[in-house]
Amino acid sequence: MSVSDKKVFSDDLGDVLKDYGIITEKQLAEVLEEQSIQGGSVCELLIAKEFATQRQILGCYGVKSGIVPIDLEKVDIEPEFMVLIPEKVSVAFRAVPIARATKYLTVAIADPLNVFELDDIALITGLKVIPVIANEEDIKNKISDYYHHADNFEEIIADLEAEDISEAVVDMEELNIDKMREETDSAPVIKLVNVILTQAIDERASDIHIEPFAKSTTIRYRIDGILYERPSPPHSLFRAIVSRIKVISQLDIAERRLPQDGRFRIKTRGREIDFRVSILPTVHGEKVVMRVLDKSAQNMNIEKIGLDKIGLKKFKSAIYEPHGMVFVTGPTGSGKTTTLYAALNDLNKPTTNIVTVEDPVEYQFPGINQVAINPDIKLTFARGLRSILRQDPDIVLVGEVRDFETADIAVKAALTGHLVLTTLHTNDAPSAFSRIIDMGVESFLVASAVRLVVAQRLLRRLCDRCKEEIQIGQDTYAEIQYKYDPENPPVFYEPKGCQYCRKTGYHGRIAVMEVLPVTSAIKELILTHASATKLKEKALEEGMKTLRMCGLSRAAEGMTSLDEVLRVTSPD
Repeated sequence: MSVSDKKVFSDDLGDVLKDYGIITEKQLAEVLEEQSIQGGSVCELLIAKEFATQRQILGCYGVKSGIVPIDLEKVDIEPEFMVLIPEKVSVAFRAVPIARATKYLTVAIADPLNVFELDDIALITGLKVIPVIANEEDIKNKISDYYHHADNFEEIIADLEAEDISEAVVDMEELNIDKMREETDSAPVIKLVNVILTQAIDERASDIHIEPFAKSTTIRYRIDGILYERPSPPHSLFRAIVSRIKVISQLDIAERRLPQDGRFRIKTRGREIDFRVSILPTVHGEKVVMRVLDKSAQNMNIEKIGLDKIGLKKFKSAIYEPHGMVFVTGPTGSGKTTTLYAALNDLNKPTTNIVTVEDPVEYQFPGINQVAINPDIKLTFARGLRSILRQDPDIVLVGEVRDFETADIAVKAALTGHLVLTTLHTNDAPSAFSRIIDMGVESFLVASAVRLVVAQRLLRRLCDRCKEEIQIGQDTYAEIQYKYDPENPPVFYEPKGCQYCRKTGYHGRIAVMEVLPVTSAIKELILTHASATKLKEKALEEGMKTLRMCGLSRAAEGMTSLDEVLRVTSPD
């Protein structure tokens, strides 16, 4: 069930939730007020604020509509029922058959009020349909489990033999994975590569690692920032797998001594997904890393990137300035680019000229001019930025400040009427100033140009379906330096693991951010070449929350675990 689907929920569902004691009058009023300001679904806001769970909303909707709600996680569906509805119909209608009795078929569906879909299912099956309502994510999981149960590493690898190796070379700018799944007679290596890609998408992987060793090949997926190993194909097929990836990435199959970079796109379930490919020669063969770029899975809404209300207000204030510089700092993979894209998405208007220079362009946005750097032809960040400034831009995004030349041009652009958004690799926000000054930019230019610095990290989000409450002792509170109201102690949770989160205890990630606005006091310290420690002390006096503080707040809200906060953030 999609909580944002307005046709499913009636206007007074909030009153029903209130009548059943799930939410209070005050909580409903708060959500309705927020909806009037920023729009959106009441149900979506209730879940975001953790006033109600999706299952509670599902139950109330079932009572109100007179249609029975069902928990699909507790239902074992016989394969003979699943084949009654074609896969494409199940995916499109978000429906799965769960039981049959003579001329009747019970169907779990996300939108049981859509009579057209129910009529189509009845026509296809030749049976009378009895609808029950189920959670949309549960329906998707059942579809994945039953329709694609044969498409797994173990069964395909078991079918592979040495003579089956086929390196079919075809001209492919775009692949349709849905069609590939139907091509069961395709060459085993082609099918194996297809399964590696589709399983990565199904598991929400951000990266795929295919690594050769002396006598084995390893496949690992990075899911929510952590690498997980998957069943390995026969080592004898490694070169064939790499060659297949090179073909679809339009790379040189014969070149095995030099690094290569490419990309390709696939279509699956109505959305396009880009894969950025990096091939690196190692002593045992070419290692392949593919970055999965699924725009639909990224949070491009500035309201939902992870900032609290105060931090969001400061961030918006800085990016809406007519000129100046905003830094987002953090290590690789901390979500810096996504944060800047969310800002651009908010700033993108017909009256504004936005130009970016990136390495590489990860997501393409209509209305924004994006330039990819290319060192082979000497198109660097600095050279691209110089050219951009001749294009009459209002807003400039620089993928990363790496050297003095880029930093100098970017700072001067910010001082001459442009808004410049960029990233930097530092451990925290105060360190950004000393890093830029160490590159050779004068401190008075830095103090005048920079408006705001945001340091960012990504924490794994606890699975809402299986997280368990834990008790925290006073020693632990003292150790993590967490201050709280003794009369209203926070509730912390730990991961457990279930089928929905694939036994990890986590599902998805959330951002935590350290927001440092450049106030008059901070400017004075920058001008005197103050250390990052002194800048941090002053920022804390002015109300800045460190990454550790923000992480602990998220843990106290039940969004992540204490172990995850301690793993990702440094002590203050």
